[in-house]
Amino acid sequence: MAAPQNIIGPSIRALRREKGLTQAMLAARCGVLGWDIGENTVTKIETQIRCVVDAELLCLAKALEVRPDSFFPPPETAKATVKAYFSARPSPLDR
Repeated sequence: MAAPQNIIGPSIRALRREKGLTQAMLAARCGVLGWDIGENTVTKIETQIRCVVDAELLCLAKALEVRPDSFFPPPETAKATVKAYFSARPSPLDR
């Protein structure tokens, strides 16, 4: 499996499902806010295949009606999450 491109994908999926939204519905909400994405992009974000830039993160938070920090792990697990993320990524020296 390729290295993950974001740490927020699983949280986005969970929040979307909690709110009873499909990926298409979330993409439509983002479109109303000015970010023209499709269901496929939402899938890639949720499965950690695609990076998310800061403006996109803010749009997703607005579309899901949550605070942007809702996507991140709780402080007590943040260190482990960051360590796991970077250990799954290849080192630039390995190229």
